Amino acid sequence: MAEICGAEVDEEGFLVNLGDWNKEIAVEMAKGDDIELSEEHWDVINFLRDYFEEYQIAPAVRVLTKAIGKQFGKEKGNSKYLYSLFPYGPGKQGCRFAGLPKPTGCI
Repeated sequence: MAEICGAEVDEEGFLVNLGDWNKEIAVEMAKGDDIELSEEHWDVINFLRDYFEEYQIAPAVRVLTKAIGKQFGKEKGNSKYLYSLFPYGPGKQGCRFAGLPKPTGCI
């Protein structure tokens, strides 16, 4: 199994132990995808972590999009904005950077 910053990841790059997550791991995962994390990325990553903590599940993209719009404004609550931050999918890639399990329904 592969490792990022000493934490085990599965074949898709998701953390094996969610408790291993820290910001350094998120930064390294993003670097691996040629992304430099901005404040906007961290807004979504922190939102995903808070959502997971509350509901014990990663939000589906539709739920994520609506919730981001509600919290950060409608200009950010749309697929185009979220995909500009997470080109491999705001649900899947965002959850991976946030140290969360792969969202249900993501291929």
